Amino acid sequence: MGTTSFYTEEELAQLGLKSYGKDVMISRKCSIYGAGNISLGNHVRIDDFCILSGNITIHDYVHISAYASMFAGESRIEIGDYVAISSRNAIYAESDDYSGESMVNPLVPEKCRKVQKGDVFIGKHVIIGTGGTVLPGVTVGEGASVGAMSLINKDIEPWTVNVGIPCKKVKERSRKLLEYEKYIPDKNIE
Repeated sequence: MGTTSFYTEEELAQLGLKSYGKDVMISRKCSIYGAGNISLGNHVRIDDFCILSGNITIHDYVHISAYASMFAGESRIEIGDYVAISSRNAIYAESDDYSGESMVNPLVPEKCRKVQKGDVFIGKHVIIGTGGTVLPGVTVGEGASVGAMSLINKDIEPWTVNVGIPCKKVKERSRKLLEYEKYIPDKNIE
């Protein structure tokens, strides 16, 4: 074991990830299920006590804070460039049906369950505040900002600020941050 709380390059190679880029930092305290279905870009950091499970693609310059969870199952979760997922977020591409029309939890036979499924897409430059929950089938548009403790149960418009349970748009978000992309050496679009 190395001297930091993050896996070394040699340890990363042994995780069995589908793919990963350079400058990838994954906490040794992170739980990864189905590593062969997980792809990570360049400059990705995943902090302590995170859970990644299923078909997940994380692009470049993404920070996943402590205690965040992503459950893709057989569906898909994709996270764009320059995204910040704050602590204690939960992102679900699959979830049990809570209506009472079927049973819940993975220990009962599949024929007794009704799992809601839908790919989740989180666009470039998105930030989701602490304690947010993203439900199956949601797209969080490019540049959107979501406040703490929000329930994201429907698509979020690009370049908007959103808060609440359920999450609602409160105003437009500035695009000034796009000017800073030119300072990112390996992502320079000029």
